[in-house]
Amino acid sequence: MLNNWPEFLKDAFGAIGALAKDNPKILQGLQTIEGGAESKGALDGKTRELIALAVAVTTRCDTCIAVHASKAVELGASREELLETLAMATALNAGAALVYSSRALDAFDQFAKK
Repeated sequence: MLNNWPEFLKDAFGAIGALAKDNPKILQGLQTIEGGAESKGALDGKTRELIALAVAVTTRCDTCIAVHASKAVELGASREELLETLAMATALNAGAALVYSSRALDAFDQFAKK
């Protein structure tokens, strides 16, 4: 296990909450941007979360991996779908994405065990 992802996510939300308390406009701005990405359209929520996981891998954002792995599990993503998504991220980002794909897979497996 590379990380305790549920605990990591809890701690990350605590740190982000402290930042948002001291400067609420940061979180408000992000929520505005995320609102556009979450609108219902051609892609379902599960597909959007898998895309978000691929982007999280390529940008090397552990908190993003935890958030979107958790949401992908909640929305019914399968491990096979995740593996195909991670293959695309790896193909587009080569070695760095391969390393972070192992982190996303580790996170996904831990959230799936709940």
